[in-house]
Amino acid sequence: MPFAQPPTTPLSRALFRAPIWIYRLGLGGALGGRFVLLTHRGRTTGEARQAVLEVVGRNDTTGAVLIASGYGRRSQWFRNIVAEPRVLFQVGGRRHRGTATVLSPQESGEALAHYAQRHPEAAVALMRGLGHEVDGGPESFARVGSDPENGIPVVRLSPDDPPRSPYPDFSAP
Repeated sequence: MPFAQPPTTPLSRALFRAPIWIYRLGLGGALGGRFVLLTHRGRTTGEARQAVLEVVGRNDTTGAVLIASGYGRRSQWFRNIVAEPRVLFQVGGRRHRGTATVLSPQESGEALAHYAQRHPEAAVALMRGLGHEVDGGPESFARVGSDPENGIPVVRLSPDDPPRSPYPDFSAP
């Protein structure tokens, strides 16, 4: 199965990294809740690194978001968060310190299948662009996510500071 390659030319890398500059200019809110700016530590240098990734799932109660590693386990950001799971992340205008946790292959498959049900056209285009054959059904996305060797792992970003209720004196029923 052929896989898409990360950008290699200076121009393609610059275009690929353009969303980072949107966040750096303070315009992350314009991207809404569909993207996350992930700041992580380089596993070799220890320097801060950044990537903008699509949110494939969210839990508004805990503030956690799910992101997928489109280039699999070989993505630099993925390899970095495995080595050092303490991260910073920003969704829209809200920044968090938190922890990155790689989901199990089964959980990754379920997350991708759920994402495909909510955003079918985007999911099919994304998977095919990354070199994965999918037929549009949730089973094919679950298969891609649950493949531990060549699949797309999903990562949960959990904030240290979960969202506060707008009504702090009341608890949910």
